[in-house]
Amino acid sequence: MSTPTVKSDAPLDDDAGTPAGRARTRRRSKQRRRLANVAGLLVGLILTGVLYSLFSPAYAAEDSNESPAEAAGRALYDRSCISCHGENLEGVPHRGPSPIGAGAAAVYFQVSTGRMPLARQEAEAQEHPVVFTNEEIDQLEAYVAANGGGPTLPSGDLRDGDLAQGGELFRLNCSSCHNFVGEGGALSSGKSAPSLEDATDLQIYAAMLTGPENMPVFGDNQLTPDEKRSIITYVQTMKAQADPGGAGIGRIGPVSEGLVAWVVGIGVLLFAVHWMGSKA
Repeated sequence: MSTPTVKSDAPLDDDAGTPAGRARTRRRSKQRRRLANVAGLLVGLILTGVLYSLFSPAYAAEDSNESPAEAAGRALYDRSCISCHGENLEGVPHRGPSPIGAGAAAVYFQVSTGRMPLARQEAEAQEHPVVFTNEEIDQLEAYVAANGGGPTLPSGDLRDGDLAQGGELFRLNCSSCHNFVGEGGALSSGKSAPSLEDATDLQIYAAMLTGPENMPVFGDNQLTPDEKRSIITYVQTMKAQADPGGAGIGRIGPVSEGLVAWVVGIGVLLFAVHWMGSKA
C-alpha cells in the first residue's frame, strides 16, 4: 500500500536559508523592534501624563483642602513676593529669607508698616505707603501661617497692662535703641531703630513677637503676654500725654533739655551785651 500524500495550504519558504530569505528575516525583526520601541514610548508618555496630573500644583492645591483665604494669599504671594522669597517659600539667597515658620505676626508687621514688598536692597527695610488692603494682608497671613505655622497675632485690648511695669520693662529692654520715650535712634552700619510715634498697638506687639531686622525676639519666655501689654500701655500713654516740663526736645531727658536752654540763654545774653556795648 502506498502512503497518501498530505497537501498543506501554507506556503513553503523554500529559500529560508538563502541570502534573500535571511534579509527578509532581518527586515521583519527590525520592524518588530521599531513597533516595540514605539509602543514603549507611548506607554512612557501616558505614564508621564498620569504622574504629572497627580502631582501637579493645581491638583495639589485642590487636594490640600486649601481655604479661600489661603488660595487668595498664595495668588498675592506669587504676584508680589515670589521674586525675593522663592517659588515655594524657600527663600532666595542674598534677596529674602524663607517665610516658612515666620507666622502671621511677621507678615502683619512687615506688610502693614509698608516695609514689604521691599523697594530695594538696603541696610534695612524702609517704611513706605502700604500696598495691600487689610483683607489682602489677612489673606497673606493665612497663606504663610498654613506653611509652617509661627507666631500668631493676639486679640482683645492690648492697652490693659500696668503702666508703671510697662515703663520699667521698656527702659530695661527697649530704651537703649528706641530712646526712653520711643523716639528711635541711630545704630551701627547705617541702621537705626525706628520711632514708635506712628506704631499701632498690634504692630508693637507683632514686632516684639517676631524681632524684625535688628530687634531681638521677645518670646513669651522673655516677656509674657501681660508684660507685652504693659509695654504697649506705656508707649501709647507717653505718646498721648503732654510733656509736663513744657516744650521738650523730643522728651529726650532733662539734662539735654537743660543744656539746650543754657546754650540758648547764654547766646541771647551775649547778643544783648554786644548790642548794648555797640550803642554806648
